[in-house]
Amino acid sequence: MLTDLSGQIERITYTNDQNGFTIARVKVHGQRDLVTVVGHLVSPAPGEILNMRGEWVNHPRFGEQFKVVEFKTAVPATVYGIRKYLGSGLIKGLGPVMANRIVKKFGKKTLDVIENETEKLAQVEGIGKKRIAMIQKAWEAQKEIREVMIFLQTYGVSSGYATKIFKQYGNRSIAVVTDNPYRLAIDIFGIGFVIADSIAAKLGFPKDSPLRVEAGILYVLNQLAEEGHVYYPYKHLFQKCREILEVERELVEAALGNIAFEKKVVIEDLNETIDEFKDNNKAVYLAKYYFCETMIADLLKSLVRTPKAIRPVDIEKAVEWVQERLDITLADNQVEAVKCALLHKVMVITGGPGTGKTTIVNAILKIFKRLRVKTLLAAPTGRAAKRMSETTGHDAKTIHRLLEFSFQKGGFQRDETKPLNCDLLVVDEASMIDTVLMHHLMKAIPSGATFVLVGDIHQLPSVGAGNVLNDIITSGIVPVVELKEIFRQAKTSRIIVNAHRINGGDMPSFPKAGENTDFYFIEKEDPEEVLGIILKLVKKRIPQQFKFDPVDDIQVLTPMHKGIVGAGNLNRALQEALNPGHEGVMRGERTYRLNDKVMQIRNNYDKDVYNGDIGRIIDIEPVRREIVVNFDGRQVSYDFSNLDEIVMAYAISVHKSQGSEYPAVVIPILTQHYILLQRNLIYTAITRGRDLVVIVGTRKALAIGINNDKTQKRYTYLRHRLS
Repeated sequence: MLTDLSGQIERITYTNDQNGFTIARVKVHGQRDLVTVVGHLVSPAPGEILNMRGEWVNHPRFGEQFKVVEFKTAVPATVYGIRKYLGSGLIKGLGPVMANRIVKKFGKKTLDVIENETEKLAQVEGIGKKRIAMIQKAWEAQKEIREVMIFLQTYGVSSGYATKIFKQYGNRSIAVVTDNPYRLAIDIFGIGFVIADSIAAKLGFPKDSPLRVEAGILYVLNQLAEEGHVYYPYKHLFQKCREILEVERELVEAALGNIAFEKKVVIEDLNETIDEFKDNNKAVYLAKYYFCETMIADLLKSLVRTPKAIRPVDIEKAVEWVQERLDITLADNQVEAVKCALLHKVMVITGGPGTGKTTIVNAILKIFKRLRVKTLLAAPTGRAAKRMSETTGHDAKTIHRLLEFSFQKGGFQRDETKPLNCDLLVVDEASMIDTVLMHHLMKAIPSGATFVLVGDIHQLPSVGAGNVLNDIITSGIVPVVELKEIFRQAKTSRIIVNAHRINGGDMPSFPKAGENTDFYFIEKEDPEEVLGIILKLVKKRIPQQFKFDPVDDIQVLTPMHKGIVGAGNLNRALQEALNPGHEGVMRGERTYRLNDKVMQIRNNYDKDVYNGDIGRIIDIEPVRREIVVNFDGRQVSYDFSNLDEIVMAYAISVHKSQGSEYPAVVIPILTQHYILLQRNLIYTAITRGRDLVVIVGTRKALAIGINNDKTQKRYTYLRHRLS
């Protein structure tokens, strides 16, 4: 039986930003003890008055609770309530100390002063014009956001998503959502088609709404792009869309035609003579990927054809000179690579660890420096750029910094109108470059410059859509030097030797009992036991034996996100083992604590942090509702509502580790991972470890992965456009 209950929130015990579920302790008039209230509340704040309707329930563990079915909020009327309300972090920049001063000055009239006579706040010590403006803005925003949140909650939108919607659209939020809820899936990170579709259904949009079908097709294409596809065959896409949307064929055809007319997608007839397109020669691209792929092809062909900006040199003498200067003797294919860089405009150097890629790059840089030409070095990630700087002695930047991305000015500042100032550009870890980034890079390369791509094509392809390095190599448009020989000094590393064995389809060699080495295998089959061993390795055994820091130096890499030894569960267990405690910020199932190791999971150009960047939480500010993360010396702030941009990084997926190198890596490999076990995944994981690799799992699972060299097909047309 439903009953009414009113009270003032004393404290919030738990709140989930994703669905608004809250546990609060409420002071009810006439009752001595606080009442536990549970339910989906909208941005609850201590001090606030709740007028609720619900029922009393008896929880087996926590006792009597009031379960809220519906509620309305009211601002507090007592001085005590107002002080609690203002000091709760409700208004950004107003903490308990300042709230206390304001309430002390204005008493019960405090909220009325903030609402109607804000200028009076100047009478309070420590509040100037700047802070008054900030309080005024925050007060108005929280009033508006509550109105939006209550509307959205009616249609099943969580408070976490409601905050994002309000940030995106402001006062127009209700109008935008009512008019076309499918916009949310495109405009707001974290709100996909499924959530937008659920909101639309509650707003009365029918299943066969053209808006729904068009949004569904774009959603499917975006999901496919996240899987690495630059385009998708028309027939396969058509089938996927019909399965997901459950609508008639004619509706999908009409919607595809409409979004093609609006230039949101491009439908292209591909060359029917190519084997892979015999059954279906129509490709469907999201417009940006079509534009990027065609432009890469045009720009690369143009760069290859344009004469070099530097004067010709005696190549034989240059090779002889550089060997004397570096006091080395280059192997035949290394000599070939150096000559290539001097002869050709564009070239690719590819090979595994220990095959001398860095030696070639250093030789090329030495010769070009002698020629007094401007040289630039870059890599896709911060860690890869840092490593490039260390191995060459030259400054290297991330591609984003090289191209001078500016959020304020709206995009990359280096392009065809303002090209890079260089005669030689060397880019390392080129297998990580996706289609969109390569397009921006190609636009900025001066027509006379020499362009050297260095990478390992046996690693996993880029996280973003495309297979750019592989497509350039297989197109045959530029010379490629592939390094296969392991140099003598590298042969002492079992990591390097085993990486090449795996790449060749052979099982790695394991150390004998008691042997000191850099590569270990611990055989365990039960996932719970594997989890226990990983915790012991990271917390005690590796730090004690090898003197590595358990958080900064050791990285757990896993093939999967789910399961006992998936990234999600490993992170929970490793956080408890390495950074225990109760204080922190809860978001969904995650708790962010001071000193936690976290990773950015999307490119955020505004903050200048990118997918895969790893940092440590150095500050949690409940008043400002912010978390501060240190990324390699740079401090980046996150509002509590944007915490879905970072995840725990004690354990990360192998894909996310690309371009990074860690002193030690621990890798679980079990048969339960078999769907994802591929040779290039195991090879990539092992080559992330610089000084130590420990695999925990079964030989059978390892063999499954090594024997599976059929990498997942990515639909790209770049190599055909190039050749």
